Amino acid sequence: MTVRREFDRGLQEMQVLLGDMGGRVEKALVDATDALVNLNAIKARRIVKEDLELNQLEERVTELGSRLIATQQPVAKDLRRILAAFKISSDLERMGDLSVDVAKVVLRLEGQTLIKPLIDLPRMADTVRMMISESVQSYTDENVDLAYKMGKDDDLVDALYSQIIRELLTIMVENPKTIPQATLLSFVGRYYERIADHATNIGESTVYLVTGSRPDLNA
Repeated sequence: MTVRREFDRGLQEMQVLLGDMGGRVEKALVDATDALVNLNAIKARRIVKEDLELNQLEERVTELGSRLIATQQPVAKDLRRILAAFKISSDLERMGDLSVDVAKVVLRLEGQTLIKPLIDLPRMADTVRMMISESVQSYTDENVDLAYKMGKDDDLVDALYSQIIRELLTIMVENPKTIPQATLLSFVGRYYERIADHATNIGESTVYLVTGSRPDLNA
């Protein structure tokens, strides 16, 4: 196998690993949201347990990329591709941690009844799930337009988060007994908002890969 073919094979393997991580993060987010809506502690515990697998995938990306740098000494775009993969795997791992944080809220709410039907939080989660998928796709396809879409989607998530906080504050003022649960639900909104931020980071990594400069997609 030629040096270039070996390098390309390593890059392809790294891309597959990132796709696997993205899929797992999406599933963790969807499952954690479902567990929250239904206060399903069994599902929440499974999400917490499965997080270790995502951490292991991040380690494999780091090991593979480090080996490619050491043995192939890539330059220019080839090097940027590896550096972007390092950053993206870190963002995906953090997204997984935040999905676990949502699951841990479910465990803290075990045995309670929700103070209100959850509508905006699942809407927020659905937008964030789409951002996870499209941000990873933007990297895989080197699609700068899709990467820049992350900034607009992030603005939508921020708006939903602000709306959720306002509603929860109103509920807490009207009934102080709801404060503990409403506070936990506000944490969930914050976790979703942070996942969206990491998806935006992936979009920025894609633009860096393609252009060599790292933009601020929220500007």
